[in-house]
Amino acid sequence: MSVLWLLALLPLRLAQRFGAGLGARAYKKKGKSYNVTQMNIDLCFPELTADQKNGLAKASLIETGKMAGELGMSWLWRSERVMAKVRNVHGEEIMADALSQGRGVIVIGPHLGNWEVLGLYLSTRYKLTSMYRPPKIELMDRLIRKKRARLGAQLAPANVKGVRMAMKALRAGEVLGILPDQEADSGSGIFVPFFGQPAYTMKLLPQLAAQTGAVVVSAYARRLPDAQGFEIFFHKAPEQINEKDLQCSATAMNAEVEYCVRQMPEQYQWEYKRFQHRPDGGRMY
Repeated sequence: MSVLWLLALLPLRLAQRFGAGLGARAYKKKGKSYNVTQMNIDLCFPELTADQKNGLAKASLIETGKMAGELGMSWLWRSERVMAKVRNVHGEEIMADALSQGRGVIVIGPHLGNWEVLGLYLSTRYKLTSMYRPPKIELMDRLIRKKRARLGAQLAPANVKGVRMAMKALRAGEVLGILPDQEADSGSGIFVPFFGQPAYTMKLLPQLAAQTGAVVVSAYARRLPDAQGFEIFFHKAPEQINEKDLQCSATAMNAEVEYCVRQMPEQYQWEYKRFQHRPDGGRMY
């Protein structure tokens, strides 16, 4: 917690520089973060040369480090100060159109760019319920709930209680935010393609979309160069996500996440063990 307070004292440029240093160190050390990042990039971008893959791995680790450096800003700065760093918003008319249909809106926000800034932005503009996976450390869980909810968002844990909260919000025509690219818990997922690779993918979001008829929109906050801030993008997801056939809907969801990632693959969190479990029962990492 003290590290977060120290980071919050820094201007964005210095906080990002600190984080970039962490990422560069992870790349140089060639430890677990580097190995997982490299394996994921090898799988997902077979068309790239070895040098291109290595360059993307280095850039990704540096950008992931910047995300860590930005946590002081994201969680501890005054909301007005954080929002002043949002320089442009693209496609927000998609949200307006989605909400006008009165069916509720599911915003899928991959681990891309700065998803904490995206969550704060959504909570300043919309009645937001945000689903999250509670960390094992209780102190961290309390911190996350407090800081993500400070502008009025409801935090819904990824359990039965949280699903009820999500259904209630969508049926009230509100906005539900979900990080869709975490590997599902055992028994709660389905194997569908992600960048052409079988990935154990959550069933929850497609099931919510099918049951409520909610409009699904993807969004991400892109980190601008030279610590200029962030710009937010919205994109209408394919309607196949609302299909009752889980294979179809989960595939469409992953295709939408892939679309977002391909816009700026260097800002995706490739160090996450997205392909941990394999269809044959084995483990990749």
